[in-house]
Amino acid sequence: MTTAFDGNKGLELARAEKYDVVVLDLMMPERDGVSILKALRKDPRTEELPVLILSARGQTEDRIAGLSLGANDYMTKPFSPKELVLRVKGLVRRNVSSESELLIAMGPFELDKVKSKFYLNGEPVELTQTEFSLLLNLCEQKGSVISRPDLFKAVWGYTEEVKSRTLDTHMKRLRQKLGEHSQAIETIRNVGYKIVIKS
Repeated sequence: MTTAFDGNKGLELARAEKYDVVVLDLMMPERDGVSILKALRKDPRTEELPVLILSARGQTEDRIAGLSLGANDYMTKPFSPKELVLRVKGLVRRNVSSESELLIAMGPFELDKVKSKFYLNGEPVELTQTEFSLLLNLCEQKGSVISRPDLFKAVWGYTEEVKSRTLDTHMKRLRQKLGEHSQAIETIRNVGYKIVIKS
């Protein structure tokens, strides 16, 4: 736990370090909490950082204003230390859960669903949006066969044409970019594809 006794220092620490949660007082010297919260939400480094406002301002309009600016929770003084701890733990759990939903890690594969980025053994691999969508659909249903029509519908938004080679062409390019891990994508003849990654 780190404590800052003025707003400027608190903002500096929040930007420089990786914290699970920020407990923010609205009344601080140098810079007030509202200004800090706005700055946190505008900065890509801290825009998703959970923030709990802890303030003597307990009017309904104060709570609404704080939550509208992007605070995740709001507590008023005086407060119960036990309740504060429980609320902080709740924010941490929700944040971890949210991050796990946005990131798929599977063997040597890692897919960032927000940025549409793919990493192989920790190294970025340039995929087209179509290739990324194909790999994402396969990874989200690891071990299950996804039929050709289902892949066409998920990635291109339409049902497969009988003689279309579009899917095969994109899958070939995707496998080439996977290199030695290309066999993770298995072809199920006359059906579709599935991904198999050994733990």
